[in-house]
Amino acid sequence: MHATPTAGSADGAAPSTVWRGARLAGGAAPGADAQADAVWVTGGRIAAVGSADRVLDQAREAGPATVVDLDGAVLAPGLVNMHVHLGLGLPGPMADALHAANLAELVLLMADAARRTLHAGVTTARLVGESRYADMALRRAIDTGAVPGPHLVTAGHALCCTGGHGHDADGMEADGADGFRRATREQLRAGADLIKVCISGGIAGEHEAIDTPQLTDEEMAAVLSVAHDWGRLVTAHAGPADAIQRAVRLGLDGVEHGYRMDRATTDLLAEHGVWYVPTITVSRCEEFFDLHRVPRWMKERALAAGPDHWQSLQNAIASGVPIAMGSDMPPFAPFDGTTATVREMEFMVEAGMSDAAVFAAATSEAARYLGTPDELGSLVPGARADLLVLDGDPAADVSALRGLHAVLKNGDIVRDDRHLAARAVAA
Repeated sequence: MHATPTAGSADGAAPSTVWRGARLAGGAAPGADAQADAVWVTGGRIAAVGSADRVLDQAREAGPATVVDLDGAVLAPGLVNMHVHLGLGLPGPMADALHAANLAELVLLMADAARRTLHAGVTTARLVGESRYADMALRRAIDTGAVPGPHLVTAGHALCCTGGHGHDADGMEADGADGFRRATREQLRAGADLIKVCISGGIAGEHEAIDTPQLTDEEMAAVLSVAHDWGRLVTAHAGPADAIQRAVRLGLDGVEHGYRMDRATTDLLAEHGVWYVPTITVSRCEEFFDLHRVPRWMKERALAAGPDHWQSLQNAIASGVPIAMGSDMPPFAPFDGTTATVREMEFMVEAGMSDAAVFAAATSEAARYLGTPDELGSLVPGARADLLVLDGDPAADVSALRGLHAVLKNGDIVRDDRHLAARAVAA
């Protein structure tokens, strides 16, 4: 008999559900039942992973539950996109629209982007620069269930020097060590989970070059000292090798983009355990730039950066730098027949990473970077029940994510293209 959908679960999945008949992405976790084909979800968490008979017995002992047969579909952990701007405002019409929006309108625009991001299979998003602290309001709304969206880890404003990268978008301008200490503390006061600092120019600043150094050692050290004292990691928007090397020696935790990193620089990152989020799509997404009518100077600069950017990623792979996936483009943006998130992962494979390593960079490795390896990114008891249902195994071929057809967050179905909820029966 069919189970009655349980109140409080918007799309029909009961609070206690066994998903059986599944193939687990990447196979069973180390130490798990080699015959595992079922995952029990209750209270928004994974309660057990194993063979269907054993898992069903555990669920029944705990109380009423439902069962959904996946008929051989793959069950995977939700994706973690580590470089997201839900209020992205590239130069041109996108920036004009955001600048004209009041705070309420901005939050609504970002809420729509958050919903689209979640439906694209990204169940956790790391925001690395938003304006007017709208990210903090949105994070609270998502956490309380007022609006749908991924779990958010957010930096508040990116920090930049006067006129520096992002000053006309999501940046907060500061100068001198004391100015950057104050700006860092302002993000922490607002509730920042990490700090993002722009130490060089980039592709979206009209009056700068990618190689333009923008912070002194004293300014970088001030940000790092305050953030680390408060237990927060610091990541840097960075392009050139020399600026990155200086920051790494001062104690930087992560690099975003790294447009021009030679092998000596990536070796230094590996030596210091500094994380790299390549965002390789941003130097090869001509269609996206055309769609949003960015100025010619930005499009030309971004595409011209492509060869060096690609080599930077390959250098990082060869050096053994810890890598996490981040798209910079909106995670849900259509790109080459899929989303920007999936295309980013495919590019990472094309650059030389294995499919398994790229899938880990978007799940378990990203979770490790965030300091929450037991919370997300893997199919293990105790982890959040943020799950994807798809036709193929993305740990074997990341392009299998093009066949994504269902998304669960905290055990609730938020996307259900094939009506899985209708298959639920009493356990």
